[in-house]
Amino acid sequence: MPVFKFDPEKRGLRKTLREYEEIAVRYIWSVGEEGAGSGKVWGHVNERLGEGKSISRASIIFFLNRMVDEGVLDFRDATGKGGHHRIYIPKLDERGYKKYVVQTLVESVARDFPTVTKEALQDYI
Repeated sequence: MPVFKFDPEKRGLRKTLREYEEIAVRYIWSVGEEGAGSGKVWGHVNERLGEGKSISRASIIFFLNRMVDEGVLDFRDATGKGGHHRIYIPKLDERGYKKYVVQTLVESVARDFPTVTKEALQDYI
């Protein structure tokens, strides 16, 4: 079950992602199958946020795991300092994520407003 929140006032991926979340997921997309652990993602995000802004590593881990639960990211286990940890890899690319968001929204409104959803989609197309 998706847990993203949709803000129609925002543009692009920010409709469903906070600034740090967008930076994080774009980073995972950029490294591809190589993947990245939460520490690398956290470092990249805080570097990109700039002065005066920072995000906790726990927030990054929570977000990455939520994206795994939603089927956007996947992971493989790795061992290293401190034992086992996750290396996050893309399951959906950017286009796939956008399609997932649209399908989720349409399915949600169609469930509650089936007739009106069908009419609205026909008007749009």
